[in-house]
Amino acid sequence: MLLVSYDICDDKVRTKFAKFLSKFGFRLQYSVFEIHNSETVLKNIENEIENVYMRAFTEDDSVILFELSATCRKKCYGYAKNEETDVFIIE
Repeated sequence: MLLVSYDICDDKVRTKFAKFLSKFGFRLQYSVFEIHNSETVLKNIENEIENVYMRAFTEDDSVILFELSATCRKKCYGYAKNEETDVFIIE
């Protein structure tokens, strides 16, 4: 499974990006999509981000891809606030 989390300032770009992601999965929260992926789907999403959306992003925008395996587990309750400062890059 792939989780895609994004924070995009421009309304038009954010809407277009959400519509793009909805082709592959479904929305868990306003800016988080769950995608049951294959390598091909992951490559398509990465290529689209790198070749289309990166040009429209500002320095304040971010997209994070989380590749999850069957052994990964995370529980969140209430307001899930990101307090970590570490950045994870999945290649």
